[in-house]
Amino acid sequence: MTNKLFVGSLDYSTTDSQLEEHFATIGKVLSAKVIVDRYTGQGKGFGFVEMETGELAKEAMNKLNGSQLNGRNIAVKEAKPQEDRNQRNDNRRNNRW
Repeated sequence: MTNKLFVGSLDYSTTDSQLEEHFATIGKVLSAKVIVDRYTGQGKGFGFVEMETGELAKEAMNKLNGSQLNGRNIAVKEAKPQEDRNQRNDNRRNNRW
């Protein structure tokens, strides 16, 4: 298992440090990043957390999936590798009517 996790259903006001603190209850967090809108600076409701080991990531997924952070039940899943932007744009063009 990878040590990078996807975290969804975040409150739009959640900060990187709040996300890190929540996952630090399980073990060492290497990075925690809430994805924000580049124009408004408001959170988009999801982020990524990188734990020190795959075992800690699995434990965090098992224990924190469905837990409350800023009044919302969060979803924690294994992060998928980021798709190449050029390939993603090509797929969008090919799916147009």
